[in-house]
Amino acid sequence: MSLTKIDIINSIYDEIGIPKKECVSIVESVFDIIKDELNQGNDVMISGFGKWTVKRKRERKGRNPKTGEALMIDARRVVTFKPSSVLRNVVSP
Repeated sequence: MSLTKIDIINSIYDEIGIPKKECVSIVESVFDIIKDELNQGNDVMISGFGKWTVKRKRERKGRNPKTGEALMIDARRVVTFKPSSVLRNVVSP
C-alpha cells in the first residue's frame, strides 16, 4: 500500500492536532518548495532522510522495443533520490 498525501495530512492532524485545513496548507507548501527548487535545478537535501538531485541526460540512440526500430531519445532532466545512511539503516537494519 502506498503512502498518499492524504495519509501524511491525517498523520500530522493526529500527531499535532492543528486543523486539517492548516495541515493541507503545510503539506502543499512543503511539496511546492521542493518542486520549485528542483525545477530551478537545485538539489534538495533533508537531513536524516535523503537528497533529491536533478540530472541532465543527453540525447542518445535508442530502440523501440515493440518494432525494433532505431530512434533518438531526446535530452531531458530527471530527478534522482539518494537516501541518507539514517534512512537506509531504518529500512534495512
